[in-house]
Amino acid sequence: MAFTIDQEVKAALRSPFDISKMSEIYKTTNGYYTFQSPSLDTINKYFYYLLRYSKELKFDKKYKYRPDYLSYDQYGTVTLDQLLLYVNGISSPEDFDLITVFVPEKEAVIEILQDNFREKDIEDMTEITW
Repeated sequence: MAFTIDQEVKAALRSPFDISKMSEIYKTTNGYYTFQSPSLDTINKYFYYLLRYSKELKFDKKYKYRPDYLSYDQYGTVTLDQLLLYVNGISSPEDFDLITVFVPEKEAVIEILQDNFREKDIEDMTEITW
């Protein structure tokens, strides 16, 4: 079943994941922008915690080259695909073809998102000149 944007937004509002707490915020002359995927600093900070609370699963070939599909099936969102790649030591979706895959537990991901360490002062943001 295909989702409309309206249905996806409503589903995202009910989701326990607030990806913006893991992403970087950038300042420009006309506003603030957040890239909606986890930053490596965030994943590095909790890397061993995520590994400790991961399940090692037999890799299903339907996820070959598609960490976003695995992210959706495990967490209900495609935005954690980069987290899955990083936890498994993979740098590109083209290399996402494994025998077993480590999948952090949903509760562990929620726990690091609720830590709220991502709050930054405006002065600490990286400025971008377009």
